[in-house]
Amino acid sequence: MEIPVLADTTAQREPITARGERTRANLIAAARRVFERRGYVDTKLSDITTSARCSTGTFYTYFTDKAEILQAVLEKVQDDMLHPQVPMHGDGSLRGQIEMANRAYLDGYRRNAKMMKLLDQVAAIDPEFRGVRRERSNAFVQRNARAIAALQAGGLADPDLDPELSAKALSAMVSRVAFHTFCFEEEIDFDAMVQTCTDLWVNALRLPR
Repeated sequence: MEIPVLADTTAQREPITARGERTRANLIAAARRVFERRGYVDTKLSDITTSARCSTGTFYTYFTDKAEILQAVLEKVQDDMLHPQVPMHGDGSLRGQIEMANRAYLDGYRRNAKMMKLLDQVAAIDPEFRGVRRERSNAFVQRNARAIAALQAGGLADPDLDPELSAKALSAMVSRVAFHTFCFEEEIDFDAMVQTCTDLWVNALRLPR
């Protein structure tokens, strides 16, 4: 299954020298620092160039505007923000597989919490970006719905549950727990959070332990 990407940088101009690559990477790192500190809306190009210690002209050598450098920032972190695959093959270790997927997702969210908070801000003001996020979320829901349906067919999950609604509810549950915990910087036992989210998945689907 092809997951819609959060960042499409295929049209961006690539540096052609080693020095150009270093300059572009420096701009991207500076942009991430500023975006995380000030938010997308309040960030100015001058904030990015000041942090990167370069001129506005240098910025325009590699990027056309603030939106384009945001795309480059997202490309650097989107692997961490991808939901891990949940195998759920019905091989007697279902809980372990779900726990591993939840742990990988929550750990990635924790590492990128400031960027995840920024994504919500951008999605609220940019319809195109919001559409990409919606498509991407739906793709994961459909993938998990197929896994749940397979478990039902194998007699392992509650047959009365709607697979798509169950996938949507359970995925949203883990995502919002992560958002409120890491974006609001709450103190919480990480292992306990992983175990609780996993137990809720297992109990909701009535999977065998």
